[in-house]
Amino acid sequence: MSFSPPNPSALASSALLTDLYELTMAAAYFENRIDEVASFELFVRSLPENRSYLLVAGLEQALDGLERLRFTPDQIDYLRRHPVFARISPAFFDYLAGLRFTGEVWAMPEGTVAFADEPLLRVTAPIIEAQVVETFLLTTLSFQTSIATKAARVVKAARSRGVVEFGSRRAHGPEAGVLAARAAYLGGCIGTSNVEAGFRFGIPTYGTVAHSFVMRYDEEEESFRDFQRVFPEHAVLLLDTYDTLAAVEKIIRLGLRPAGVRLDSGNLVELSRQVRQRLDAAGLGETKIFASGDLNEYRLAEILAANAPIDAFGVGTELATAKDAPALGVIYKLVEVVRKGETHYRAKFSEDKVTYPGRKQVFHFRDSQGLYDHDLVARADESVTDGEPLLTCVMREGRRVEPLPSLAALRAAAAANLERLPHPCRQLHERGATLVDMGLAPT
Repeated sequence: MSFSPPNPSALASSALLTDLYELTMAAAYFENRIDEVASFELFVRSLPENRSYLLVAGLEQALDGLERLRFTPDQIDYLRRHPVFARISPAFFDYLAGLRFTGEVWAMPEGTVAFADEPLLRVTAPIIEAQVVETFLLTTLSFQTSIATKAARVVKAARSRGVVEFGSRRAHGPEAGVLAARAAYLGGCIGTSNVEAGFRFGIPTYGTVAHSFVMRYDEEEESFRDFQRVFPEHAVLLLDTYDTLAAVEKIIRLGLRPAGVRLDSGNLVELSRQVRQRLDAAGLGETKIFASGDLNEYRLAEILAANAPIDAFGVGTELATAKDAPALGVIYKLVEVVRKGETHYRAKFSEDKVTYPGRKQVFHFRDSQGLYDHDLVARADESVTDGEPLLTCVMREGRRVEPLPSLAALRAAAAANLERLPHPCRQLHERGATLVDMGLAPT
């Protein structure tokens, strides 16, 4: 069965952005008159290899999606014609026509440092509403959290040099590129090459020039002269189309003063040293060296350990796809139902997939230096002394409690939270940690 939506650009807010079984469960709840209130929690069961923390991201888009949840007439007609719903009563489709999210959401703010087995978000709503949003919430928080965490690692490895997110062309689709740019900025990158992300989120945008621009000219120096003339304050000239060091000499001979030069291949350590030496000798000490080309946090650490005079980096594929850990084991589990005013706790006991029952809260504790010492996972209604509660109510009756902080404010908060991590958690080579591994076992 095929279906072409009348407005393909509206897919980002479609109620059909879900798995079929969410809707078959919704129909089964409806037909069996199950209308109790349910609580689901979203968390990561275990961290990927070489991850010792998560940097939470994606909440703003998650709440946007919940507020816009609705089924259009065309979508409902599509479901009516789907063979799996052949025996479902017309009343169910009438119900879908009026379905809106009316529940409550508690969540960790974006930029929070979190660990495995800690609820990042909790939904309490009529069970059908809570069920059908599962896939949307999982993909929204999982993707941006993956990218923000990767960005934080890359930025840490860059040792205060600026990192620009360069990965849109390798992202898993245009919208993924935009949201990767947002998450990377939250994680500490200074900006992105993605102009739509700059427009939509106010993220600083950066660009250089492609090899194709240089190759269009018969003479390399002509391309340098023309680009510098059009962008006298902002030109970053690409050096490695033919011969990197010869290109630097051409820039010097032409008397150009570009804002920067870009290295995109070769031995970045040695080339940056030679380029810096030539630029300085020619009185171009203010011209920055920008490096790109299949970079990640490990490569940056190696380059800077060798004292390469590189001022900023562009990181693309590895960042926009979180290439070494492209998927988080994020799950969304039922923990509690309220039936006729009575609370019933729910947990899963299958091997390697045990969950804890009941609605929960997470508390950060700090040591005498202000660093995070341990976390405590407790019941949502427990009173805990000296702990900082991480989950806050962000939505009631399907509407946000208050506007979320700006992306710039979230980025600043993320940076502060990352600085509070104990030293072992900041290492690049660290096995994916669980709460038990880190002495943070839930109680």
